[in-house]
Amino acid sequence: MSRIGKKPIQVPAGVTASVEGQKVAVKGPKGELFFVANDEISVKFEDNAVHVEPRAQTKDARSKWGMSRTMIENILKGVKDGYERKLEINGVGYRAAMQGKNLQLALGFSHDVVYEPPQGITIAVPKPTEIVISGINKQQVGQVAAEIREYRGPEPYKGKGVKYAEERIVRKEGKKK
Repeated sequence: MSRIGKKPIQVPAGVTASVEGQKVAVKGPKGELFFVANDEISVKFEDNAVHVEPRAQTKDARSKWGMSRTMIENILKGVKDGYERKLEINGVGYRAAMQGKNLQLALGFSHDVVYEPPQGITIAVPKPTEIVISGINKQQVGQVAAEIREYRGPEPYKGKGVKYAEERIVRKEGKKK
């Protein structure tokens, strides 16, 4: 039994949810999202809550049960509050700036890296060494953060590069004389 899958998902105030077959559509103050559940999962909307159950007790259905519930919970939270991911830049001369809607990164290359964010994602640069990525889709926010971090990931000797704000870099000792 999935401990996560058993719990009903309460629909928060200010958010409307509707279930049509396998599609769960959610509308809130930040926008609209939907999730299409696998055919092995049944989704019901009762008492202002979404209930997710496997249609059969196969291993495949049970494995998709908890994931489906979590995906629906994520879209409910996304349209109400949204998601945010912070990145930090460490290194001499490394900095970020906004160029219209695009993010311009100086990361020690011979040229500046220009990143164009996808639809539905907003990027802010409160400080030249800090990037804030926000949006309503959790997966998309995480993907954008990973793509920006990939340009120059943190290195283990001096910690230079782009890292997540909550990430801890395991440092290595340098050469000895």
